[in-house]
Amino acid sequence: MSKTITLRLDNETYKLFQAFALADNRPISNLIETSAKRHLEECTFVSDTEMQSILRDSHLVEKLRRGSLAARKKKGKLIG
Repeated sequence: MSKTITLRLDNETYKLFQAFALADNRPISNLIETSAKRHLEECTFVSDTEMQSILRDSHLVEKLRRGSLAARKKKGKLIG
C-alpha cells in the first residue's frame, strides 16, 4: 500500500526537481521517489564486483567473521 508524505523543498531545489521531471516527462513525485530509492540502494548494497573484491581479501573476511560473532555475543564496543 502506498503512503503519502509531505516534503518541504526550498524554491531552488523544487525548480531543480521540476526541470528534471519535465525533461523526463514524469511527475515530480515519481522523480523524487525513484531518485531517493536509487540513492538508498547504492548506499546500502555493494556491487557484485565490489563483493568479489571483499571476498578475495581473506584477512578482511576473517575480521568481519570475528566482528559478527562478537556482535552476536554482544561483546566488544560499538564505534560510531
